[in-house]
Parts: sequence; C-alpha cells; structure tokens
Amino acid sequence: IQYAQTKDGVNIAFWTLGEGMPLVFAPTPPFSHIQREWQWPDYRAFYEALSRGRKLVRYDGRGSGVSEREVTDFSLEAHVRDLEAVVNRLGFDRFALLAGAMAGPAAIAYAALHPQRVSHLLLWAAYARASDFYSLPRMKVIRKLRDEDWETYTETVGHVGTGWSEPEYARRYAALIRESVTQEALQGITGEIERFDVSDMLRKVESPTLIMHPGRAPYPPVDLARGLASGIPDARLVVLEDALLLPWVGNTEAATRAIDEFLGESEEAEAGAEGLRADIVHTILFTDMEGSTSLTQQLGDAKAQEVLRTHNTMIRDALKAHDGSETKHTGDGFMASFSSASRALECALDIQRTLARHNESAEEPIRVRIGLNAGEPVADEKDLFGTAVQLAARICAHAEPGQILLPEGVRHLVAGKVFLFADIGDIALRGFEDPVRLFELRWQGED
Repeated sequence: IQYAQTKDGVNIAFWTLGEGMPLVFAPTPPFSHIQREWQWPDYRAFYEALSRGRKLVRYDGRGSGVSEREVTDFSLEAHVRDLEAVVNRLGFDRFALLAGAMAGPAAIAYAALHPQRVSHLLLWAAYARASDFYSLPRMKVIRKLRDEDWETYTETVGHVGTGWSEPEYARRYAALIRESVTQEALQGITGEIERFDVSDMLRKVESPTLIMHPGRAPYPPVDLARGLASGIPDARLVVLEDALLLPWVGNTEAATRAIDEFLGESEEAEAGAEGLRADIVHTILFTDMEGSTSLTQQLGDAKAQEVLRTHNTMIRDALKAHDGSETKHTGDGFMASFSSASRALECALDIQRTLARHNESAEEPIRVRIGLNAGEPVADEKDLFGTAVQLAARICAHAEPGQILLPEGVRHLVAGKVFLFADIGDIALRGFEDPVRLFELRWQGED
C-alpha cells in the first residue's frame, strides 16, 4: 500500500497490480478498504482477472479504508482530487477509468475535464444525477436505516449487493463496510454524494465509454443506465443479465469479459498491438459500424450486445489472419496498423466479404465502412497518432457502409498487385486544407 497526497493535503491509499495498460478502479464511496478487499479471496480473484495484461490501480477515497479518515470535505471536487492525486503520483499520462455506482459522477466529471488523459471510461451500475438514485423508494428506506440502526443498515446493504442469495457474503461485506467507515463519517460522505449532479457534463465526455448494468441488481434501475448511454456521445450500454450489484460476486466472468472486450485487451489484440514503431511506414485501417448507436433502441440491450460481439469477432479474426495490429477499439469500430499495404487491403476485402456472407442469413445485418491511409505516424507505447492517422479516420468517415476508400498514395504502394480500384475524384475532408484524391477498392464477388 502506497500513499498519494491531494492538492488539499489529504493522504490517499492505493496499490497497483500487474503491468501494461493502466486501469484505475475508483472506489465506491465510502465502501472501500483496499487492505481488507485484498484479504478476501473473491475480491482478490476479481482484481487479478482485471490485471491480466494491465496495471490495475485501486485506491480508498478520503474518509474511508486506509486513506486519511479525519476529513471534512467530501464534495464532488474533492473526490476528483483523490483520483487526480493517485494518477499523478503514478505518472500516468493516459489511463482507463472504471467506476461503479456512487463513484460514477466523479469519474464522469474527471473524464469531461481531462479528455486527453482518460483513454476509456467504464461505468458499472452508475448514474449522473444522485437525486434520481436516492429518490427511489427503496433508497429512502435504506437511508433511514443508515441514520437509525447502523448494524441493520450495513447488513441490508450487504444483502442487496449480493442479491439476497449469498448470506455469508452479505455478512462479510457488511463487516467490511463497518471497517471501511464510521457511521458518522458515512453520514457526512453520503450527505454530499446525494447532491452530486453531472448531467450537464455528459456531452463533454470524449472518451470511448462502456456502461455496464447488472441485470440482477435491485437498484439502480436500468433507466438510469440508458440515460447515461444516451447522454454520453457514442457510449455503449451492456446489460449483463446474470450479474449482481457487486461485480466480484456471482457471475464475475461476464463483467471481466465485457471489460476485456471493450478495452481490446484479449490475447490476440495484445499480441497484435506489440512493436509499434514510428520509423516505418504504417498502413492505417479504420472501420466504423453503421447504426451502432441506435441498436439498443431497435433491438433491446441483450440483442444489441450480441450483434456487437459478432461484429467484433469478425473484425478481429480478419486482423489476425492478415497480420494486422489492433491499435484501438472504439466500441463500434477499430483502428489497426499494417506493415504491408497489400495485407491491409486484403484485410479490408476479407472484412467486407465476411460481413456480406453473414448478412445473407442474419436477422440483423452488419454493415461497416472502411478507410485507409499510409504514412509515418507518431508512436506512443501501443498507440499511433499524427496526420497519417487523422486522414485515415476522415476517409473512413466519408465512406458509405460497405465501402472501402483509400488515397492515391496507398494505391501507388500496391501498384502491380491484383486489386480493382475506382477513382471517385478529389474530396474535401474536414480538417484538411487541400482536397484528397480518393479511390474505392472494389470487393463485390469472390474474384
């Protein structure tokens, strides 16, 4: 256990586990105790699963656990300062941020204020406006218990978190709550939390966002999750039907699988993302799925997630087959890098043909636009940046679903290869002063 000091002088306890992409798991105030959590085998197994291929960071918020207890400021800004102190202490320029329930507003606020630092935002059973949560009839009853009967309150929270089906887990979690915080401190912390409202900040979140809702949780209702998904641009909503309010109890595999897929940290993606260099020419490929944001409204949560999983699997299989390195997963699209322009084009053809075969019998067709470009981008760990990447993204955005577009430079790189192109002329692309000559790579038909 190490400590970081906030700007207002509060000492925040944290630990790290593993190496790789940073994933910061914010505490749900005030129910955290990083020492006692680690001593609980189920908690520890969940953390170990999250740390595979990553550097997992867990900390206690002010006033709880092994962080400084004698604190009076529990405002939204104070919780943001706790997170900021930990990531600054560790020297993270960019990191993924995971937060559950009452930690959601502070995580949303941080992501909105620091879009350049939060690579991915993951929310579990969260909400934007605390009054939507605390005005629920069940929460009013629990809040009354909090003030009148401390032990019954903690036992009730323990049972709610474990779905009323794991009495031993519930008792142990109730004991952890009592070790995490005093009744007086909890009243002070939740008194502030109940006023949090970041609904006006949702549109400012630029990070790819995954909103996970446990289907077996008695609260918060799924409507609050839908509100987050509709308020944050291009956010994805996943309803995990068998999951409980506490993600480390019960069907934990569903939670870790959803997180792994969203972060693109599967073994195949990890292997493909190694060795990015800035001193070679990369062919950059972007994909974007048509209509992904309306899937949930059209199909419902479970069916929409099934379609997205099918999409992700087919894209990743094509990348692997053609030696592509998955650089970024945006939820409904991918960015990938190739050392060979020919392999990149072959991968794009493979993707479109595979999707076309799938759509022949699929109830819900999947249509994807693809854009490519080649150049020497700026490499930063496992990501690529710069004009070459930006142009590939703009070309992808200009493509129609089912279309593959590329600039003249990529066409020259594959001169002499058996590809069929159609010249679609000079196109003005947002952010580029001069028009770009684009070509369509034709793919219809196996020949």
